[in-house]
Amino acid sequence: MAIERYTGLASVLETIRWQDGITQASLTDQVGLGRSVVAERVAELEQIGLIHSPGRAPSTGGRTAKLLSLNAQAGYVIGVDIASNEMVISASDLAGALLGIRHRELCEISEGPARILSQVNAIIDDVIREQSGNNLLGIGVGLSGPVNFDTGTPVGVPVMPGWEDYPVREEFAARWPVPAWVDNRVNLLALAEIESNPRAAKAKHLLYFGAGAGVGAALITDGRLYRGSHGLAGSIGHVAVPEAGVVACRCGRTGCLEAVTSGWAIERDGLMLAETGRSPYLAQVLKDTGRVRAYDVTLAAEHEDASARELLNRTAALLGSSLATLVSFFAPHMLVVGGGIARAKDIVLKPIQQAVLERLPSTGAPDLLVELSAIDEQVGGVVGAAQLVLGELFSKDNLPGLLERLTQPLSQMGESIEGLSA
Repeated sequence: MAIERYTGLASVLETIRWQDGITQASLTDQVGLGRSVVAERVAELEQIGLIHSPGRAPSTGGRTAKLLSLNAQAGYVIGVDIASNEMVISASDLAGALLGIRHRELCEISEGPARILSQVNAIIDDVIREQSGNNLLGIGVGLSGPVNFDTGTPVGVPVMPGWEDYPVREEFAARWPVPAWVDNRVNLLALAEIESNPRAAKAKHLLYFGAGAGVGAALITDGRLYRGSHGLAGSIGHVAVPEAGVVACRCGRTGCLEAVTSGWAIERDGLMLAETGRSPYLAQVLKDTGRVRAYDVTLAAEHEDASARELLNRTAALLGSSLATLVSFFAPHMLVVGGGIARAKDIVLKPIQQAVLERLPSTGAPDLLVELSAIDEQVGGVVGAAQLVLGELFSKDNLPGLLERLTQPLSQMGESIEGLSA
């Protein structure tokens, strides 16, 4: 009976979460439970404070129906996004709306997990103090590169030296009295995309490709992430592609997709353009700053630097031809390309679209949409981290712990967190 109860509660809560202002009659029709059972589950969620009624539906002549909504103020979650050059930490309410956000640059991700996570925890301390009196319910963390979702540990991450198999989730769970989840930040960016982009939200099957310091893919099907074994689906950065030839990759092999399409690959090739003088714009950047960033290449292309444009066009074409294979296999309704490369906008979008469509069979994806990400990557990671936590918290497996926490006296919960953050 307990399993049926939590299954019903989770189903009711999820439906209300995604259909704000639904009536109880419509809710009953959608969740497939009896009216009395739905009424009991609604009453229980209202008593706990997870849902509430913002009012009644417009009158049609009879008794007006009560509307049901998620109570976004019942608590908050923390999102952490650790990229190769910065960390972003946020607080979000239970509807995923940002309550506050903090950025901090990283000198080197290779500083190691112990040092960087101690900085993250210090910022979380500040966030908790800002949210004094509110109820922290969970923490979500995004990392650059593949993550074993079962254990919450990074695996095979040349972009993050020293992080291999580090128990990130265990460290957060030991530090804070709330559950924590750790995932590949590309997965989190995909979750943020369907949360923030109406066209992506409507796509039943969506393939998200993130090209930043590293590269990876995420597959959304029926609004949910497809994780594969141990959550490692989408780890395509070090798949060999013919176009990469014998180009050396940071992983120690040659011919990897990341070696020709990632941000560091663009920086490498942009530096060569600067050093050889083929790009006057980048040569000046190198002279002024001593380095060439991927973003500098984008700026150069926007300033009509022919060599920079050629570099980005070539990278986009390589990316598109590689993505065509994934599109053929998954047959998504929509392909979204995000990460740093998306900042180049139309400079890369058209060659990506053309390369994808040229490599697909005529029946491969007749209604495929190919777009650049509609979200700001600087906040996308933490928006996705919040969605990860909320989806896990409201699941039937984790709902018992959430309900137990929400029925604790607020003062007791506050003391527990304050004691750890002191």
